Amino acid sequence: MIARIWHGKTKASDADAYLEYLFKSGIPDYRATTGNRGAWVLRRINGDTAHFITLTFWESRDAIVAFAGADIEVAKYYPEDEKYLMEFEPTVTHYELFQ
Repeated sequence: MIARIWHGKTKASDADAYLEYLFKSGIPDYRATTGNRGAWVLRRINGDTAHFITLTFWESRDAIVAFAGADIEVAKYYPEDEKYLMEFEPTVTHYELFQ
């Protein structure tokens, strides 16, 4: 199994709106992709900035390709992300998961 981790930042004042947007855009997209084994959002507010992590689990690299495209290291963004995100981190991180 593979864990895929994305990080993004918004203004703290946009944190609730962005969280709601994530659960209408990215999270359903992750969960609808064959081979996805779960999708979670982590949020931490630090002063005027809200940090978001999406943590998703995938059964294989091919499952991630079906979601993200051939270069799985490239971050995937959605149309309204521009409205909220302070910057667009170009990549995500993957880890092999062991039990």
